[in-house]
Amino acid sequence: MTPHSSPSDLNARRLDRRAFFTTTAKGLGAAALLANLPKAWSAPDLATDAPEHPDINFGMIALTDCSPIVIAHEKGFFKKYGINSKVTKGANWAAIRDNLSSGSIQATHMLIGMPLASTMGLAGSPKKAMIAPWLLNRNGQAITLKTEWKGKVGADPKALKPFVDQANSLGEPLTFAMTFPPGTHAMWMRYYLGAGGINPDKDISLITVPPAQMVANMKIGKMDGFCVGEPWGARSIADGIGYTSVTTQDIWKDHPEKVCAFTEEFAEKNPKTVKAVLKALHEASVWLDDLNNRPEQCEIVSKATYINCDKKIILGRLLGEIDYGDGRKVQDTDHCMYFSKNNCNFPDPKYAIWFLSQYRRWGMVTGAPDYAGISKRVMRTDIYAEAMKEIGVAVPTPSLTPETLFDGVTFDPTNPEAYAKSFAVKNLKG
Repeated sequence: MTPHSSPSDLNARRLDRRAFFTTTAKGLGAAALLANLPKAWSAPDLATDAPEHPDINFGMIALTDCSPIVIAHEKGFFKKYGINSKVTKGANWAAIRDNLSSGSIQATHMLIGMPLASTMGLAGSPKKAMIAPWLLNRNGQAITLKTEWKGKVGADPKALKPFVDQANSLGEPLTFAMTFPPGTHAMWMRYYLGAGGINPDKDISLITVPPAQMVANMKIGKMDGFCVGEPWGARSIADGIGYTSVTTQDIWKDHPEKVCAFTEEFAEKNPKTVKAVLKALHEASVWLDDLNNRPEQCEIVSKATYINCDKKIILGRLLGEIDYGDGRKVQDTDHCMYFSKNNCNFPDPKYAIWFLSQYRRWGMVTGAPDYAGISKRVMRTDIYAEAMKEIGVAVPTPSLTPETLFDGVTFDPTNPEAYAKSFAVKNLKG
């Protein structure tokens, strides 16, 4: 107190000072006000949960399971959590990978195998650590065969082997397509062929074709079958150039499919941004799992900007109406493509372990991969848990429950190496 200051004068000065800070903070923002102050002066109660990197360009491929990202963008869920979103359609999965690596996109719709392959530098992927803290969907892919096999090859791939053998005897191996060598469609196609006694690396030609180009390539006779996500299986039937042998949920009910991926570097630098993205995706995914919303979903994602396909073709299989195109028809809303229910979005490491076991089975790695280390590094359950707890969503624990696929072989996530070696059809290295 100065010699001539009364207690009331001092209180008035304190009030004037507090009013100055309050008024200025409202005008300039607390961050600007404190920008030149020592760090010790920054009060904890002025900390913010705002994204560090609010401008996010999301990558996507023209497949129905891009929907959570598109809906979060179109319905304002990203904006709600402070993300200024942009959605960019990629030409193919390799382009998506490269754009994420370069930083021209910061998050992306991606096959679950892609962040694994990039982190490992596997199958031609430049080595770049990527993470998957969010699973976008389950189910919803299909293996399509050419129409001349209708009534000859149904759901059992063993019926395909005589055609493979005959083609090889003529020196004209059959050609099948998938979308990316270590991706999901490649693994579903390999698993399907292997279950039929067909070695995908020795008995047929396995090629890479972008999803949206599958139907056109089948139409000109470039291939005999393909595996891709919807709506292209349904589109092949609508166009009369193929039929569905099996859906991927026929192979493995409720299997993991696409993820929302980031580079590890971006996630480490921008943790609040990643969590904001996950919170928005949660709201979009819950919205998508209300089947009453699926007509609107199709109205949005069918646009040329996104999938560029007739909305009626997209909608049928989203409602569980599976017309296989060869006389078989199934109505199954429990195991059609879904986006939220049954802990769909939890990045359970056991799913990464399954993919690593298949990379081992098919000789994509030499010797046993680091099943535990790689799956933990890529499948970031910790980030998922933080984000969900902040919005009051229950978080499951990682599962070690075995899974049995359509060939009757059981995957035990506690012993993936034995599983990889157990198959009759395999190409192990080392």
